[in-house]
Amino acid sequence: MDNKKFSKQLEKRTKDFAISIIKLSVILPSTSEGKVLKNQLTKSGTSIGANYREANRSRSKADFKNKIKICESEASETVYWLEIIDYLGWEKSHKLELIIKEASEILAIFTSIGKN
Repeated sequence: MDNKKFSKQLEKRTKDFAISIIKLSVILPSTSEGKVLKNQLTKSGTSIGANYREANRSRSKADFKNKIKICESEASETVYWLEIIDYLGWEKSHKLELIIKEASEILAIFTSIGKN
């Protein structure tokens, strides 16, 4: 697969992931603690795709690499918040397991891209 096709597929994958994060955040508790996690999860989970889209339109290799590192960082933070939600038992479902798996895979992809 060439780089352009890979980039388009990853852009779609990160956008789909952002949508799944938004759908998950809607069902989190409306307690003060729930609102904090909802906000943190939504910000980090949706910024991965936005930053990747910016990376693909970067002006230099250094700018690209910097934005990829941001994607990696946001993906790592998202995995963290998802693990907290899972640990607290706020959402126990196969759906949460799939979101955690996808977040981990996205983190691995950006970690790999960042090393190149």
